[in-house]
Amino acid sequence: MTSGRYEEHDPESYERPRRHTRPRTKNRPSYDDAVPAVVVTVDRGRYTCDLGEGGPPVTAMKSRPLGRKGVVVGDRVRLVGDTSGADGSLARIVLVDERVTVLRRTADDDDPVERVVVANADQLVIVTALADPEPRQGLVDRALVAAYDAGMDPLLCLTKADLADPETLLAGYRPLGVPYVVTQRAADLTEIRERLANRTSVLLGHSGVGKSTLVNALVPDAFREVGVVNAVTGRGRHTSTSVWMLPLPGGGWIMDTPGIRSFGLAHVDPDKLIEAFPDLDDLTEDCPRGCTHGEDEPECGLDEATGTQLERVRSFRRLLASREAGEQY
Repeated sequence: MTSGRYEEHDPESYERPRRHTRPRTKNRPSYDDAVPAVVVTVDRGRYTCDLGEGGPPVTAMKSRPLGRKGVVVGDRVRLVGDTSGADGSLARIVLVDERVTVLRRTADDDDPVERVVVANADQLVIVTALADPEPRQGLVDRALVAAYDAGMDPLLCLTKADLADPETLLAGYRPLGVPYVVTQRAADLTEIRERLANRTSVLLGHSGVGKSTLVNALVPDAFREVGVVNAVTGRGRHTSTSVWMLPLPGGGWIMDTPGIRSFGLAHVDPDKLIEAFPDLDDLTEDCPRGCTHGEDEPECGLDEATGTQLERVRSFRRLLASREAGEQY
């Protein structure tokens, strides 16, 4: 049939197919042949993935069905497409495995938006210099809170021990039982290598504290750029601009993060934080509903602590206070 506007053989007279005429299906690809990989760095929508077994890194993009689902360093993913790693090749990330741990932060303490720093790390290495720049206990406390919240084991790594005595800083963390290593330039790294062996560790700290120097010593072919500390402000220059995940020669991985100046903890629940200290958690069984376990809380069970446990309560409450301090470091 034709309308009055068109001749019989005018292409415009043909009936156009209606939209959504093809029935939708609930069947989705199974991706049984997808290749497992680990995301080792992210750069402007491109994901560098490691397939293991010493092969070349593979560049991938996120497939459309993943939608707005975030993919971060440390994610275990499944790839399809060209996984040869050849120049110009591009694979697709089609699946993201469930994360075992997630290290989160907010930009500020009143920021409701959580940002995932890395996934699937089991140890948070808090790197702080004993001098040049001066140690900032606020960030150390906040990083510990983030580690306990994420279910990660913390490790305090004190650098530049040739410039200052570590004992002053360590005294505040011994009651909590936080493990630590002390190092300096050109020192023997056997102890920290043992702490990192066969683990997935993320390094966190201010700019200028020696993270990149440490990474270059642990992974000789890493070639991480080393910065200097401003003599006037006492702050370091940012040398790392993105997270990199690097394999350790003896087994395990380290994730080097950019130097940070703030670490918001708006997402942390105080009740979850105290669960990292079972002996203190036992004291809070009879706390009133809604108790935050802070110093000013009436009838808080932590007030019943005595002896050496009292020092642990003081240190825990310092961590708790750092969560609500709203300071920039």
